[in-house]
Order: sequence, then C-alpha cells, then structure tokens
Amino acid sequence: MQPGNETQPLEFLLLGFSEDPALQPLVFGLLLSMYLVTVAGNLLIVLAILSDPHLHTPMYFFLSNLSLVDICFTSTTVPKMLVNIQMQSKAITRADCITQMFFFIVFVGLDDFLLTVMAYDRFVAICHPLHYTVTMNHRLCVQLVLASWIISVLHALLHSLMVLQLSFCVHLEIHHFFCELYQVIHTACSDTFLNDVLLFLAAMLLGGGPLAGILYSYSKIASSICAISSAQGKHKAFSTCASHLSVVSLFYGTGIGVYLSAGAAPSSASTSIASVMYTVVTPMLNPFIYSLRNTDIKRALKGLFGQKL
Repeated sequence: MQPGNETQPLEFLLLGFSEDPALQPLVFGLLLSMYLVTVAGNLLIVLAILSDPHLHTPMYFFLSNLSLVDICFTSTTVPKMLVNIQMQSKAITRADCITQMFFFIVFVGLDDFLLTVMAYDRFVAICHPLHYTVTMNHRLCVQLVLASWIISVLHALLHSLMVLQLSFCVHLEIHHFFCELYQVIHTACSDTFLNDVLLFLAAMLLGGGPLAGILYSYSKIASSICAISSAQGKHKAFSTCASHLSVVSLFYGTGIGVYLSAGAAPSSASTSIASVMYTVVTPMLNPFIYSLRNTDIKRALKGLFGQKL
C-alpha cells in the first residue's frame, strides 16, 4: 500500500439513493414529510402520556421512552440527508460521519432493549398479574431504562473506537444515505477482521439475545392466554399485547431485511431503500400502531387536544 493511500480522509461521500437530479426534489419532499410525521406522531404520544395521570404506568413509561428514542433515531440520519439534497452535496466530514454512526448505534440498541423490556412488562402483567405492581415498581422501571442506555452507549463507543483505529483511503464513497457501521468498516484500506468479529458478536448477543427474550416472553404469554376460559378475557389479554407485537414484528422484520439485502448486495440501491423502511418508516408507523389500537392513548390524545382548545 502506498503512503498516500493511508492518509486519513477529511470527508466521506454519501451516495444516497439516486444520482439523478430530477429525482432529488421527490426524494427530498418524501423524506421531509415522513420525518415531520415521525417527530409529530411520537411527540404527541409522549405529551399524551405525560398529560394523563392514568397513563403513568410501567407500560406507558416504556412507551414514552420508546417514542423519544424513535425521534432521536430518525433525527440522526434524515436531517443530514435533507441538507445534502438541498445543497446538492454528498459530503460528510469524517468527524460528523463517526458521530452519526455512534448515535445511530446507540438509538438502534435502545429501540431493541426497550422493546424487550416492554415484552417483559407484558409477560409479568399477564402471567403474574397478582405480583405486577410489586415486580414492576418505579425503581425497577427506571433501572431497566438506565441499563438500556448504558449498554447501548458502551456498545456504540466500542464500535466507534474500533473504527477510529482503521486506515481509510483518500477517496471514500459510502453507498448509503448515512454512515452505517457495516458500510464504513468496509471502505477501510486496513484489515477489518477484528471489526467484523465484533460486529458479528454484537449482532448475536445484543440482537439475538433480546429477540430470544421477546420470543420467550410471548411464548409464555400465549400459554397463559390459552389457559383463560372466557373468550372476553382472552381478547382483553391479547389486545394489551397486539400493538407491541406489531411494533416488534415491524422492527425486526425490516432490520433483518436490511442486513440480508446488505449481505447479498452491499452497494446496491435496494439496501438504501430497505434501510429507509428500518430507519424512517418504522418509527413513523409506531405512533399510529399504538394510538389506533389503544383506547387509553386515544382518550389521552382527545384530552390533550381538548386542553389546548
């Protein structure tokens, strides 16, 4: 390798979806609309929960945290992309790229852990209802959220420090609309074996572990629901889990789709499109899933708008 190729670049180029100038206004308008809906929808969920004392329960405490994380999750990628489209630029500085990658990993991890914690909350509520108020006390809820933050930040910090040890070529093109970890690692000129091993282990432990916990919780929930004698009781128990189960399916379904498409064709436009489903569409749909199927949230939203009127 020549010495000139080991120079650390000052910026990366985010190639995004399409280089066709005619499509850029359409992409800009679509992403801006989805981003505004995402922020407004999740913010309304948070305000509704805060304004209604009846919703100051563990389940809605976790939901409000999930909504805040979804706002931050989308905000790590979409605003920069909108600025680049508006300025007709694909550049992002090395420092901004590493920072964006760090926060993206943090908020993906938080989404993952919060969905797992919410599954555990439903497991205790349905399988051990008499112990629910004692088990899911306020202190435990705060500790679970705090633990999720600590693990996510440490995980993101480890990946970021490992990336900082890599040597990059002078001209770097990332076939994505943001600095995604896998894409950044595989633009390096130096050996990325340790980074790949860490990425695999993290996916198994921090991705597969929570998913296994969610599946275990819902297997126990399903057994408990089947044991309920009345049809009305079964419907009520299932309805408390339906929204969360829909969000979990959407989150993991789109996430697995992204990484399958990335493995098949790392530099293709299909990977970027799949990532939009994962990073923009899923956080945008979450508030609708929870509000449309949840009478408590509907009542709180009506009360919130009534107060403002």
